Amino acid sequence: MAHQTRRVVLAAIVCFAFTPVDAQPAASAPITPAGQRLAALLDGMNVEGLWQHGYHVDWRTWVAEGPPETTPGAHTHCSAFAAAVAERLGIYLLRPPEHGQNFLADAQERWLNSPAANGWNRIGRVADPGSSLRAVALANQGKLVVAIYFEPPLQTIAGPKEESGHIAIVRPSEKSPALIESEGPDEIQAGLYNHRLVALRDGFRSHKSAWATGAIEYFWHDANPP
Repeated sequence: MAHQTRRVVLAAIVCFAFTPVDAQPAASAPITPAGQRLAALLDGMNVEGLWQHGYHVDWRTWVAEGPPETTPGAHTHCSAFAAAVAERLGIYLLRPPEHGQNFLADAQERWLNSPAANGWNRIGRVADPGSSLRAVALANQGKLVVAIYFEPPLQTIAGPKEESGHIAIVRPSEKSPALIESEGPDEIQAGLYNHRLVALRDGFRSHKSAWATGAIEYFWHDANPP
């Protein structure tokens, strides 16, 4: 009887040892050669040296033009930067002259959700289970993946006032699934603060409801990787 009991205990220990604590993999999908080329292209955009907020920036040359802007607003360039990255990859993302740089991120979000966005596919929102992991997996394959947030209009006595949204590019990375779920994928962005690499949660910090409500959306383009 004691021998039988020991066998039961041993079987339970072995079963426990080989039972995964978490069904998710311990690491993200590996970065392919195409993903490595995409990462190099993103680093070559010199986002932290160019795309200065507070100035008008030529979205094709990335260089600030003229004196500092004096009109109201932060004059940031997240949407122009995203359009420039897309152009480098031979992909169209709504941009000037089809839409001016003012409130372009909000317009891009509406455009990406429309039939006009040929080749673009919606992954889902940050709040959707697995969407952030899929966004990173696609970026690791060299696919262009954007994270975008539509800022709802501010309700005022005079009526709705348009507010600026935000857009960023998801970077290839080997960040663990647990970290991706807790702080979002790594991304690159222009904005009030330009970042070559920042967690999605922190990159969208200026938009208080974006991360908290899980309303940031992911889209990817099915063009061949670089």
